[in-house]
Amino acid sequence: MAEQYFGMDTGKLGYGNMRLPRIDGKLDYDTIHKMIDAFMDAGYSYFDTCYVYEASEKALGETLVKRYPRERYVINTKLSLLSIKNADEMQERFETSLKRLGLEYVDFYFLHALTESSLKKADELDAWGFLHKLKEKGHAKHIGFSFHDKPNVLDDTLKKHPETELVLIQLNYLDWDNPMTQSRKLYETARKYNVPISVMEPCKGGWLSSEISESGKFLKAANPNASVASWAFRYLADLDGIMTILSGMGSLSEVEDNIRTFNDFKPLSEEERKLVQRAVDIINATPTIPCTDCCYCVPHCPEKIFIPEALKIYNNHLTHNDLASLKHLLYMMGLIGAVPKDCVKCGACEKVCPQKIEIIDVMEKIIKMQ
Repeated sequence: MAEQYFGMDTGKLGYGNMRLPRIDGKLDYDTIHKMIDAFMDAGYSYFDTCYVYEASEKALGETLVKRYPRERYVINTKLSLLSIKNADEMQERFETSLKRLGLEYVDFYFLHALTESSLKKADELDAWGFLHKLKEKGHAKHIGFSFHDKPNVLDDTLKKHPETELVLIQLNYLDWDNPMTQSRKLYETARKYNVPISVMEPCKGGWLSSEISESGKFLKAANPNASVASWAFRYLADLDGIMTILSGMGSLSEVEDNIRTFNDFKPLSEEERKLVQRAVDIINATPTIPCTDCCYCVPHCPEKIFIPEALKIYNNHLTHNDLASLKHLLYMMGLIGAVPKDCVKCGACEKVCPQKIEIIDVMEKIIKMQ
């Protein structure tokens, strides 16, 4: 599977440094050291982090940068535009990232989590010009962005910014033909512009690696010797243009399992692809909240809760029966904004919901699970 991009052979498995193992709320550095050592010893070297991932950059500085020669690894971190007001603040965040990591430069620097609305802010701040300056000075070797919107928005962005060298998009077999997520079209759009791809959420936050879900039990029965997660990675790894597939590994066993999958990589057979489609059908057969992500409710919420995201998290819990992931995602949601427990039950969202969802009732159910 060895492929080179930008003159690098990082291996197709990437280390997503977000879901860090903890003991009593504190980072478990002993385990993180072992995880990184196993990853590096297996010949992989791509690490992904972000300014807004709690403690992630500092942890990577302690466990990787201080312990390995600079030429042994590749680091991508990202600039979140949340609460940024001017170019000086962008520069301050970049310098903070370098300080946390203990680096003089990063290999990749991205604009983080771009959507149609945040793209407007990126233009207003001239964030693209900021990336160019960092690259000209050698502080960022390559530039790009992570993306969370529809294929037509991605198409427009890549058309306007041909300087994009790498794009991070969500791809997995559950979202591949999902009319809301449209992963296939996102992939095809990136390939249209011949931009290499970094993949996030190949296991959809752990939901496609669960062995207790009905779909997980089905895949485990189909091949008892293969982990459920391995099906998700094998679905994507032989696609053209994929530089790296990030895995937010939270334990040494996950690192070791992923290494086995990629070291002994075999593309899915036609029969195995039919089994994956059956797993998708099993997941989709689970009753969920009929949110269409229209976002009509969002501007009407006085507490600024991004309601569609909360409903998406709840739906994924209904599908996969994974309470730990629900709590983790609600925690991550809280890092950047309001969460369900901030709901004041005003009902403004329900008045404008085209699907007539009883949003207050769903919020109360979510709150009870936290």
